[in-house]
Order: sequence, then C-alpha cells, then structure tokens
Amino acid sequence: MSGKNVKDVNLKLAYRLLHPRNTALLTCVDGEGRANIITLAWLMPVSINPPLVAVSIAPRRYSHKLIEESGEFVINVPTIELVKETLYCGSVSGRRVDKFKETGLTPIPAKKVKAPAIKECIAHLECVVRQKAPAGDHTLFIGEVVAAYVNKDVFNGRFDVKKAKTIYHVGGDEFITHIDEVTVPKIKDS
Repeated sequence: MSGKNVKDVNLKLAYRLLHPRNTALLTCVDGEGRANIITLAWLMPVSINPPLVAVSIAPRRYSHKLIEESGEFVINVPTIELVKETLYCGSVSGRRVDKFKETGLTPIPAKKVKAPAIKECIAHLECVVRQKAPAGDHTLFIGEVVAAYVNKDVFNGRFDVKKAKTIYHVGGDEFITHIDEVTVPKIKDS
C-alpha cells in the first residue's frame, strides 16, 4: 500500500490497528474471597486441545495481583446492554471500590474455580492459570478452560450475532456491537 491515502501511526498506538476487539469482564478473587472485575479487550484463544486462552494484564492492575495469588479467573462475556458497567469496570480500581456493588452486577458461584461468574453475562469461561510470561509492560496469563457455559438462546456452536450483541472495544471509551447483517463470502474452490 502506498500513496496519498497512507499515513504513519505512532508505534505506541499501533495496537489500535487491531481494534475493534472483543471485550470481556474478567473476574478474580483474593485470598479472603473478595471478588474483583476488570474489563479486558486483550484476550484470545491460543489452543483447542487443551483449551487455552490468553489474557494480557498490566502488573499495576489490582486484578494482576489477584490472578497471580489465586492462579485462576473467569472470563465473562457481556452484551451491549452492559456497556456502561463494562466501561466502569475498566475505569476504576478494585483496590478502592467493590465493582459488583457499584455496578449492580451479580456474582454467582463458578462451577470449578473460586472466582465468581457474572450472572448478567451471556457466557463464562472458567480458567486455571497454566503459564504466565512477561510481555513488555504487561503479563500474558495463559489459562486452561476448566468449565465453559453459555446462554442457550444465543449460541449453537457459535454466537448468533443478531441475538448475542457482544461488545467490541474500539478505543478509549468507545464500544460497538454487531450489525444485524452477517456477510458470508463465497470463495472459489482451488
């Protein structure tokens, strides 16, 4: 690509060329059972067998400390109806406030880990940390999914995007959701 329509991007903002990103509410818990929520857009599957997901969290975040101590977390998938709560949980530190209390989100017992799931979310992946690695100014936590469950009305092997309305982070305080039209391109067999 070259020409008049190309501009250089500040390398500290280059990651935003990969946005919008799916957004989740990650829950974790301290040694006394006090739960916290952090909003994440830097997460992805990294293996099918075993089922592994990776989340990237800065060491200065309170949730980083809790995950290091507990060795587990739950990835909760919110819908666009929870965008205000999602923004709040990514803007305020759990060191100072109870995010469940402040947002009205409901903690429910997870099936296999101590960290709670969030009742209002449509999907949950319970994870046990199997590896962690420094990644610049963040830590990459790789968790094995030990339980996964979803609202049956929005998932049949994959999300029904017209019903699920999951959240994608654009950047800053901006979020989007799916459009009602799904494009399925046809390609020629080679």
